[in-house]
Amino acid sequence: MPGFGDVVKKAFYLGVGLASYAGEKAGGTITELRAQVQKLADEMVARGEITTDEARRLVEEMMKQAQQSPTSDVTDQKTPPSEPRRIEIIEEDEEPTTVKVTPPTEDVDKLRDQVKQMQEELRKLQRDK
Repeated sequence: MPGFGDVVKKAFYLGVGLASYAGEKAGGTITELRAQVQKLADEMVARGEITTDEARRLVEEMMKQAQQSPTSDVTDQKTPPSEPRRIEIIEEDEEPTTVKVTPPTEDVDKLRDQVKQMQEELRKLQRDK
């Protein structure tokens, strides 16, 4: 029956072996990812969609994102943003338009006037019956 020291030693070697294997797999995965991103960038350059400088920057950015720790992405997703992200849609031929924001009190006054007019019309209709 092996002693406690042998069990600890085997557990340590198992941990080192697993860490080494995981490191090799991760290195292989990153290498494969780099090859795929490079291939995609080369295709885009061949089609004339981007320049060679843009392709180089694209590959570098993708590799930086791939090498970042995944825990930072998970923590960023758990915390909701303080306010919604603003999106502006601009047509190609049009300039951005400004939207006139009316104070809420003007809208409320208009609605009150409309309600009063409708009430008066209802009373007239009820009398005419």
